[in-house]
Amino acid sequence: TQMITAVMFGIFLIFLGVGVPIAASVGWATLSVNLLDPSFACDAIYFVKTMANGMDSYVLLAVPLFMLSSSIMAESGLSGRLFNVFSYFFGNLPAGLPIAVVITCLFYGAICGSGPATVAAIGTMCIPLLTKLGYDKDFVTSMIAVAGGLGVIIPPSIPFITYGLCTGASIGDLFIAGFMPGLLIGLFIVFYVIYYFARHDNSNLCIEAYTQELRSKGFLRILKEGFWALLAPVIILGGIYGGIVSPTEAAGVSVVYALLIGVVAYREINFKKFIKCLVDTGHTATPVMLILGICIVFGRVLSMLRIPQTLATFVTSNIESKIAVLLAINLFLLVAGMLMDTIPCILILAPIFLPIVQAYNVDIVHFGILMTCNLAIGFVTPPIGTNLFVAQSLTKIPITRIAKHAVPFLAMFLVALLVITFVPSVSLWLPSVLSK
Repeated sequence: TQMITAVMFGIFLIFLGVGVPIAASVGWATLSVNLLDPSFACDAIYFVKTMANGMDSYVLLAVPLFMLSSSIMAESGLSGRLFNVFSYFFGNLPAGLPIAVVITCLFYGAICGSGPATVAAIGTMCIPLLTKLGYDKDFVTSMIAVAGGLGVIIPPSIPFITYGLCTGASIGDLFIAGFMPGLLIGLFIVFYVIYYFARHDNSNLCIEAYTQELRSKGFLRILKEGFWALLAPVIILGGIYGGIVSPTEAAGVSVVYALLIGVVAYREINFKKFIKCLVDTGHTATPVMLILGICIVFGRVLSMLRIPQTLATFVTSNIESKIAVLLAINLFLLVAGMLMDTIPCILILAPIFLPIVQAYNVDIVHFGILMTCNLAIGFVTPPIGTNLFVAQSLTKIPITRIAKHAVPFLAMFLVALLVITFVPSVSLWLPSVLSK
């Protein structure tokens, strides 16, 4: 078993290192077990059947539905309307508009559930605007790249759905638990923004004219323009938190609501744009669903080889400190997030790490939040850094420069991560309150 395990993970790492797509890397690593030991159950027929059975899941419907909802809302111009509402309050301060950007990322993340989608939607509008008003382009771009990672922590979150699928954790509880950690990380980023502008010369900022023009419209008009956008996360999350809809039903509601505001309220979505949204969703969802299906088989093979249980026994018999174990897992996840995308990371690593942390009485929901927060940092760390590539495509700034300017924001993210890791109530307080 040890030799089979070593070869399986060796094949996976070699394939990944030479640039083989993640789905193929995991698939061939899984099939290699049967090639090494023909008596092992996982042959090609078992692989296909298990993959098909694993994909036959009501929960999985939420993934493409939230992606479609996100695409429709992006085409509807929600990000701009949200930003105007928050800019109305903070725009007259040097740090005001960047703070409005971070809050907009939080709200938009509660609509789309995707980090890269949040960066694309907010960055497309806010980077040119803030640069025009005198803000440093590198600073704004790196801030949005990091704040976009909140899109996978603030519910609804596709990584939460993935984690719930492969561990059996309640997706509804994960959605509820992710709210406070997302707010905490956003707050730490805002603290750094305030500190940054308190220590810099802000005389070159041209924000007075912009703020006056915005406020000349009047608050009621700004609120009217952004009302339906502000209501989107309230409807989606309120339905889940109130027990009215399941996460999958909430995904369906989000698509219907996105169409209503895009077609009726804002009149931005026509038939041609809707078809584009469907095509874009297909391009985005297909590889994700393929990876999900293959990783389900991979997880079954891990269980059959008893790898998670063996690792848990080894760790608990050699390390007594819960703090040391959690720090080591955090470090491993931070490195893994640099090398792989969030969804395959969760599908591969969650079944391995969960028995270990449960041996130290770490709550399954808390660990899901912890894992997602760690991997969200991977959105802004090379060489994968999806958010970096999205930000680079919007600004043409070299990725290394964006990553360099993102370091202080990532430091705030890491401080918040340590709080989330060692203060479980940050994640578990809200689910415990709402369950009463």
